[in-house]
Amino acid sequence: QVELVESGGGLVQAGGSLRLSCGASGRAFSNYAMAWFRQAPGKEREFVAAIRWGGTFYADSVKGRFTISRDNAKNTVYLQMNSLKPEDTAVYYCAAGQVVGPLLRQRDYDYWGQGTQVTVSS
Repeated sequence: QVELVESGGGLVQAGGSLRLSCGASGRAFSNYAMAWFRQAPGKEREFVAAIRWGGTFYADSVKGRFTISRDNAKNTVYLQMNSLKPEDTAVYYCAAGQVVGPLLRQRDYDYWGQGTQVTVSS
């Protein structure tokens, strides 16, 4: 069992930056693929970024602006978000799973956090 708790969301102006954190409880954190998804008002939840075995993967909409990283010693995954746009406004969710295939499918992740709100004003 893994419990995930996100933090770091907030209100920021367009062009600004935020860093989200996701702390995980439980053992064998390093064995899990970790990902960030987001859900904007009135839209379906979508893939943002993932990290597995040292490799990172991004949605095209955030590539070059967002960076996912992890600290296995601290059981924490981060999402550094730069050059934020109003369309990045959403609830951001952290997810964990022993994913061996594509990383962008929500159904492959077993554990989810409660989400943290990110609001980007224009």
